[in-house]
Amino acid sequence: MNLNKAFVLGRLTADPQLRSTSTGQQVGSFSVATNRVWFDKSGAKQDETDYHNIVVWGRQAEVASQFLIKGSLVLIEGRIRTRTWKNKEGQNQKTTEIICERMQLGPRPGQGSGPRFTSDKQPAVEGADNKPREELPEINIDEEEIKPEDLPF
Repeated sequence: MNLNKAFVLGRLTADPQLRSTSTGQQVGSFSVATNRVWFDKSGAKQDETDYHNIVVWGRQAEVASQFLIKGSLVLIEGRIRTRTWKNKEGQNQKTTEIICERMQLGPRPGQGSGPRFTSDKQPAVEGADNKPREELPEINIDEEEIKPEDLPF
């Protein structure tokens, strides 16, 4: 039995590129950076970054193009493929890619924890979309009003 499965959790190094094939199929590509931190024999902290080329097809390519921007956190599940082609000079070229089968988007930049990034696709901070934020009502509940038999679980 054979298995070709890759999981990558990292941040985009640039905005995704969306193209169409001659048959009209959408294809997207982007690169994801992953970091590995370890301590060497002398106790010094070491850091290494790897870059992974991701190819995504169909509706997922459209979603990636619409919602992902440089710096976005994304989880990719897919298969590894190495392909070969001849360049303009006639020399063989190779590239290794992860063909995305499933994609999980991380929190949007500007929401939740983590660094904030800017792009023309999304506002950098809350309220930057010029929409008024609705204030949440405050509800005061006295401890005496809640009875164990009123709880639904």
